[in-house]
Amino acid sequence: MGLMDLANPTRFMSFSGRLLPWLGAACALAFAAGLYLTFFVAPDDYQQGATVKIMFLHVPAAWLAMMCYSIMAISSLGTLVWKHPLADVSARAAAPIGAAFTFLSLVTGSLWGKPMWGTYWVWDARLTSVLVLFVMYLGLIALWRTMEDPIRAGKAAAVLTLVGAVNLPIIKFSVDWWNTLHQPASVMRLDGPTIHPTILWPLLTMALAFTLLFLVMHLMAMRNEILRRRLRTLQLGAASTRIAAARPQAAE
Repeated sequence: MGLMDLANPTRFMSFSGRLLPWLGAACALAFAAGLYLTFFVAPDDYQQGATVKIMFLHVPAAWLAMMCYSIMAISSLGTLVWKHPLADVSARAAAPIGAAFTFLSLVTGSLWGKPMWGTYWVWDARLTSVLVLFVMYLGLIALWRTMEDPIRAGKAAAVLTLVGAVNLPIIKFSVDWWNTLHQPASVMRLDGPTIHPTILWPLLTMALAFTLLFLVMHLMAMRNEILRRRLRTLQLGAASTRIAAARPQAAE
């Protein structure tokens, strides 16, 4: 089944309803395996001790914060270029989830930074660009809620989302372009990961669990948004009917 086959909201609701229980079960299993590997297999760092465990929350949250915005950017292209009826629904549903992952990334990063760097926050390139990403999420959520017409709001948000996508490569390569306090990438590298497999595999398992969690929440949020728009359409139709029925009486 292709993306265009899911353009019909009714067909999407049926497909996502069948998929969600399987995704939820896979997410639970992935988290169980990831947490077991994190607390019983991954060793403490010889310098950081047990505080390194926060990496298994911080790094997947940071990855998902960027992936979520990437999906919003692709959805925005779907809204502006291909006019896909569910593209705007996807982007709007993803925004609060992306904001939550970004907030989790910032908080866990600060908690990790205090024992490692001696401070909760520094205005280095990586941290600042991630904070900008969080502000972008909040701005897009506010834009969607400010405009009553979902079509106009969707187009305006799509343009703003694509403009904000410029920040994604800045986040990814900020540690390479500038000498910052944040450590360079150690997993997503052209020459392969530089961390030991006893830490790498628990980290990848937690990243898989976070990704499945995102998919579950995204599909549920899209279903809620479709139902909300259907309810809005019904309410507008009922209001139009009441106004049409009242006009002859007013004329008399």
